[in-house]
Amino acid sequence: MGFLDIRNATKAYGNVEVLHRVDIAVEEGEFLVLVGPSGCGKSTLLNMIAGLETVTSGDIAIQGRVINNVHPSKRNIAMVFQSYALYPNMTVAQNITFGLEMHGVPKAERARALEDVAQLLQIDHLLDRKPGQLSGGQRQRVAMGRALVRDPDVFLFDEPLSNLDAKLRVDMRTEIKKLHQKLGRTIVYVTHDQIEAMTLSTRIAVMYGGHVQQLGTPKDIYDAPENVFVATFMGSPAMNVMPAKVRVADGVPHAALADAEGQEVLLRFSQPHLAAWDGRDILLGIRPEAITDPDGADRNSSNIEPLRNRIGVTEPAGADTFVTMTLGGKDAIGRMRADAQVAAGEMFDFAINMEKAIAFDPQTEARIKP
Repeated sequence: MGFLDIRNATKAYGNVEVLHRVDIAVEEGEFLVLVGPSGCGKSTLLNMIAGLETVTSGDIAIQGRVINNVHPSKRNIAMVFQSYALYPNMTVAQNITFGLEMHGVPKAERARALEDVAQLLQIDHLLDRKPGQLSGGQRQRVAMGRALVRDPDVFLFDEPLSNLDAKLRVDMRTEIKKLHQKLGRTIVYVTHDQIEAMTLSTRIAVMYGGHVQQLGTPKDIYDAPENVFVATFMGSPAMNVMPAKVRVADGVPHAALADAEGQEVLLRFSQPHLAAWDGRDILLGIRPEAITDPDGADRNSSNIEPLRNRIGVTEPAGADTFVTMTLGGKDAIGRMRADAQVAAGEMFDFAINMEKAIAFDPQTEARIKP
């Protein structure tokens, strides 16, 4: 049992079930990120925890206390919204302490709490301003301050950075991470941005179609995705997934697939259990960083497979150069060093780290396990 328990939680609107038997146990002090595309059910689940949506079936509990029918104001939960939801006619100080005032907290105690939070978030110089005089990043800090000052059991963040520009998003991501490390509070955070999910979380729940597709650490999600959806949703650029066939040669399974010229190439697997799939179709998954040049290949890997293939497109990206080639009839992206000598249309000697390759069942799209 976790600090926050979501047990077989479902949500239906009439006959349409939009959230299906979600089971997640969140430990105290954990940073859980719910990530997925629009309409996957992540915000609905967050709203059910907050009490803004009812639970159709199943339970949500905090510290063993079922809160399904508890009013939102009685759940000791603080929520930070995408829109900030600040009162425009109030100062920053009034916005932060308004909730405490409504709960009858004495003025001296409110003042101490305000001072602590303002220093923590470095907004003490903004306390007399109104929201209209603040930048997006400053408004977000005020919204976070209003949540922090209440000292809740659980913090809920609903896509809090989506209204900020790219640089400010990165800065605020770092601030939220620092805040969690400093306070050690339980956080449930919703985003559609997989970079936010990977950098902020201690665990990630990847959602799609109202189901939790995979629940695990960022490393688990990235290195061992449960299915093709998780593999392609998490990672930038996305994992390359292409059709292949398993061929066993000298007792060792290989991925057989066509290169840019239509010639069959064999890439040796490091997973012996795939020998049971001899002659069968699979989907081969390879991350872009596992496709590189021989000098840039992982020195710790015991299975770097050579592949000579024609380069389709090159994309310089500062610290990296991305190279696209045709493999298995699909575009496959490799991540090269910035100074890699690559040119569109040329034949190139790639190095494929097959230790990182993953095979998926083309029927179920699930990862093929031992």
